Amino acid sequence: MFGFTNEQIYRYSRHIILPDVGGAGQKKLLNAKVLLVGAGGLGSPAAMYLAAAGVGTLGLVDFDCVDLSNLQRQLLHRTKDIGRPKLDSAADTLNALNPDVRVNKHQVVLTSENVMDIVGEYDIVVNGTDNFPTRYLVNDACVFAGRPLVDGSIFMFDGQATVFDAKRGPCYRCLFPTPPPPGEVPSCQEAGVLGVLPGIIGSIQAVEAIKLILGKGDSLIGRLLLFDALAMEFREVKVDKNPDCPVCSDHPTITELIDYEQFCGVPFPENKAVAA
Repeated sequence: MFGFTNEQIYRYSRHIILPDVGGAGQKKLLNAKVLLVGAGGLGSPAAMYLAAAGVGTLGLVDFDCVDLSNLQRQLLHRTKDIGRPKLDSAADTLNALNPDVRVNKHQVVLTSENVMDIVGEYDIVVNGTDNFPTRYLVNDACVFAGRPLVDGSIFMFDGQATVFDAKRGPCYRCLFPTPPPPGEVPSCQEAGVLGVLPGIIGSIQAVEAIKLILGKGDSLIGRLLLFDALAMEFREVKVDKNPDCPVCSDHPTITELIDYEQFCGVPFPENKAVAA
């Protein structure tokens, strides 16, 4: 039934016996295509759990090489991978975890010229970058392509996660219409981040992506989940669709993709799709 091999039935048995997943749900996972923007702190747990769950195609976008400082939180990579492209070490880790999964490597800087072609290949996008030019570009591309965006971010001891889907709720620009001025918001590199924090937020992103694939549960669309690691406290903020949103409203003022060339004083060509 469902065309599973005996090995797949055993591998995914804990899913198949779940009433809200079953064989039909596992087949949906195997047929799904998810794009992860960033193979770093957030992308690592999200990709690993999506691969373990049997999501059949995972696309990874990253342009960096593994650095020693990454290993405090980016679990896709090992000490032996230092200096290798992150996409290569990530693909090795994911293929070793689950050979059922096809890993597509997009070793590019996302720009207005290529983002629509890449996003269009996938059903769902999971954002794990920590720079604003990429965050706004990916949001706008998802709005234009009609793709849900599972968003996460981390900073020091705090994290947040939500799902943006302009068809059913707000997009990122409903919350933040334009990027902050250069230098206003420090990066994780400047302020630091608790190593286990992206594991928590990235895992939540994986849960939300799986729920979207299965069509089960209440997604985080219209809800921003906030996590304070020091207080070990979750809280939730309602997010409404902005009727004047510049990109997803009925009368948008942004109708084409924008390359924001400056953030934190770094020229765009050097400001790669850095992963948290």
